[in-house]
Amino acid sequence: MTALLPEGFHDRLPPFADAAAALEARVLEAARRHGYERVDPPLAEFAEGLGSRLKAGGLHDAVRFVDPVSQRTLAIRPDLTAQVARIAATRMGHHPRPVRLSYAGSVLKLRASQLAPARELRQIGCELIGLDSVAAAGEVVGVAVAALAAAGTGPVSIDFTLPDLVDTLAAGPLPVRDIAGLRDRLDAKDAGGVAALAPDYLPLVAAAGSFATAMARLRAFDAHGVLTSRLDALARIAAALGDGVRLTLDPTERHGFEYQSWLGFSLFADGIAGEVGRGGTYTIVHENGSEEPATGFSIYADALVGQAGGGERRRLFLPLATPAAQAAALREAGWVTVAALEADDTPEAQLCTHVWREGQAVPLGG
Repeated sequence: MTALLPEGFHDRLPPFADAAAALEARVLEAARRHGYERVDPPLAEFAEGLGSRLKAGGLHDAVRFVDPVSQRTLAIRPDLTAQVARIAATRMGHHPRPVRLSYAGSVLKLRASQLAPARELRQIGCELIGLDSVAAAGEVVGVAVAALAAAGTGPVSIDFTLPDLVDTLAAGPLPVRDIAGLRDRLDAKDAGGVAALAPDYLPLVAAAGSFATAMARLRAFDAHGVLTSRLDALARIAAALGDGVRLTLDPTERHGFEYQSWLGFSLFADGIAGEVGRGGTYTIVHENGSEEPATGFSIYADALVGQAGGGERRRLFLPLATPAAQAAALREAGWVTVAALEADDTPEAQLCTHVWREGQAVPLGG
């Protein structure tokens, strides 16, 4: 027997587990108030179906195994988006569009990086399925901001990207032979590599930064007007967010946006290193081959709980023989009560912050 866990896995102990559950409830409640109803997909599904539900795939870094019952390959979900897409396309295919769904659950990655070693993550999110419009995308971005506010983060920053930018330009006025190579060089901000592959795309390397500056550079670059509708849509989404959210734009960022279409965005919060969430537009593939647009976002709960420090413990110790009615009244008033079960039990042993004494909740040491 060993207490060690596999690399990338960890136990969540008190008070962090309580804080994580409370945070998840607040985020889902914020989504519910915007009309997003919760679904709860299973941990594993048939790999073939899950991998084909999103137009650009959806099983990156999935752990696969053979089901001893069906003898078919199953996949443990590395992301919940494809599962929500399946539910919307099948079980809720009859539902009027758009359908708004929220979710929360654990996901498992096949591998992790040194900078982000966790392989099991807690994911919370929303998906708006059946409508591809500026209004739909703007709503989802707004709900993401509201969800982070409900989680108790500091000021939020959003970094927008245009995942299909190179494909759009290459199919129009700026054809290029090696699209995949160009995407990689632009994503890496490799000016020399971009110049060698497609010098016409070189201005895109510098078209990143504060939202207003990046937008001006992109509009100047877009002499053929191919990007006008996308840029106008971005401007409308940004304007609806107001001044309370800091905005940046990196139009050629591709890492983590493998299945997004015309819009992608990363979420950041003050005091937290790295992304706290990500979202964008994408396409769902139905059983008959037809396609349906969708927009959504996911929040990585572990980063937010780590920032919260596990929350504040506020536990009231009830001495032995405290009347049950009194204890119930205290819980109704919002206290977490811990009852003594033996005569020599102490509030310190039960990690309590207060003790019930002479009809009052007295702070320890008070």
